[in-house]
Amino acid sequence: MRDYNLGKRSFVIAGVAVFIVVVYILRLFQLQITSDDYKKSADSNAFLKKIEYPARGGIYDRNGKLLVYNQPAYDIMVVMNEAKDHLDTADFCNVMNISRQEFDRRMATIKDRNKNPGYSRFTQQVFMSQLNDKDFSVFQEKMFRFPGFYIQRRSIRQYEFPFAAHVLGDVAEVSPADIEEDDYYQPGDYIGKLGVERSYEKQLRGEKGMQILLRDAHGRVQGRYMNGKFDKRPVAGKNLTLALDADLQTLGERLMEGKIGSIVAIEPSTGEILCMVSSPSYDPRLMVGRQRSKNHHMLSQNVWKPLLNRSIMGQYPPGSTFKTTQGLTFMTEGILHPTHTAYPCGHGFNFKGLHVGCHGHASPLPLVPALSTSCNGYFCWGLYHMINTNISKYGSVQNAMNKWRDYMVSMGFGYRLGVDLPGEKRGLIPNAAFYDKAYKGSWNGLTVISIAIGQGEVNATPLQIANLGATIANRGWFITPHVVKKVQGEKLDTLYTKKRRTMASRESYDYVVQGMRASATGGTCHALAKYDFKACGKTGTAQNRGHDHSVFMGFAPMDNPKIAVAVYVENGGWGATYGVPIGGLIMEQYLHGKLSEGSKHQAAELQSRHIAYGTTSR
Repeated sequence: MRDYNLGKRSFVIAGVAVFIVVVYILRLFQLQITSDDYKKSADSNAFLKKIEYPARGGIYDRNGKLLVYNQPAYDIMVVMNEAKDHLDTADFCNVMNISRQEFDRRMATIKDRNKNPGYSRFTQQVFMSQLNDKDFSVFQEKMFRFPGFYIQRRSIRQYEFPFAAHVLGDVAEVSPADIEEDDYYQPGDYIGKLGVERSYEKQLRGEKGMQILLRDAHGRVQGRYMNGKFDKRPVAGKNLTLALDADLQTLGERLMEGKIGSIVAIEPSTGEILCMVSSPSYDPRLMVGRQRSKNHHMLSQNVWKPLLNRSIMGQYPPGSTFKTTQGLTFMTEGILHPTHTAYPCGHGFNFKGLHVGCHGHASPLPLVPALSTSCNGYFCWGLYHMINTNISKYGSVQNAMNKWRDYMVSMGFGYRLGVDLPGEKRGLIPNAAFYDKAYKGSWNGLTVISIAIGQGEVNATPLQIANLGATIANRGWFITPHVVKKVQGEKLDTLYTKKRRTMASRESYDYVVQGMRASATGGTCHALAKYDFKACGKTGTAQNRGHDHSVFMGFAPMDNPKIAVAVYVENGGWGATYGVPIGGLIMEQYLHGKLSEGSKHQAAELQSRHIAYGTTSR
């Protein structure tokens, strides 16, 4: 009779034996085939792969002045697999002038795969970055006492002038998100964080190189493996030439001292940004070296928000500078005739109990003097007739509103222009759906009348206002504004070379130019009449909860224009108080390359004029 219990035991024992064999086979397969740990270990004993960082591209202004360059710095690198034994930690901390707690924190951060996703104990990791020459010399003399630690030579950015921080940007250590997004980077690398350093990062950074060094059984470097046959030389980053004029930028930042706002100047024929000032600003040299994090935190906590680039991020009511867009639209649409249509202004727009105030001037007026005197009544009547009294043409109030919106969008409002800087905001141009939602479908031209004078729901960035000046200067077209004029060895993106045409007619632009010239010779911009070039301008006084904002938009010369300017000074009052004089000085500096003696005195006086702001966060 068979012993079934014994038979079952034999099957169990055989099964266990087979299982153990399979586990061993799988483990051997993993170790020898799928895992490269032993290969890495062997390679790390025989080879030291040393990354060679390329020189980052330099940045120059339009006249060849060097703005940003590189200076040497040094990182301490560690190979954890080599440093784990025989390291005198106390001696190391004493040499580096750090505490044991700081040493342990840095080592733990290196091994934390959440903070350092590319960690490997066989490859060099950054222990301490950006040593100066003195600290480097001290460590280099005693490095032989600390196995597993090496010196990595690299460079950090240096800024020649304390200006243009928002345009130039800065460079800082990569974040885990940067590493995840682009496998070019590894922990300890640097990347552009703001400005052109960010938007042209791939051109500026170059390509890393690699040295493969041969080591003996004691880990000592014996020289290059196979005389450098498999080494890869680094490729330097490409230089950038900016459209900025350094002297113009310097003047602009001086004029905006003690004020909140922006200056943007554009070359109309190319869309090149000649200066971009955001105030308050900061010295870009604060964002260099091991103090960057501390200084960045300090600036981010500042109540006046100096890190905010108001030129592309500030969204403001454009005020009366916007009246130019209304004249262009109403004339092209046949709502008004530039010489035959005259609207009344009894100290403002008055209709069915609605009053929009205006300063005293002759009335009624046609288009050119309406622009030169900045008449509110004229443009309110124009919008009323377009939205309310042209149902036969547009079919509905909503269709008329959307047609108006289309004109504004074609002139560069309501959407990002596409400037080559990160963080640009779009502003706001309302459409019919916006008002249908706000007023539950019950609205008309009188409800939204304030948009005709650049108030109400309309918002724009200073860049968009400057671009409006460039578009009028060109009589109906613009090229997307951009701060980079040339990339070494590359062509600019076609976005920055193609003309973008608006919906307004050439004839309407000619009349608006006449109105802006009349404003400069005897209207609200009459302070421009003193210059020996034919300037055209339009003031704006944008209503605000506190003091009004001072706004100016203009260009010069009238024919064959070379510069278009927008000035926005928060709480600066009338457009003629700050906007016009600052705009005039910017034009003179660029067109003549210097200021006259009288203008120098005016610039110094404006620079010393500080506006008293409250302590509310802006």
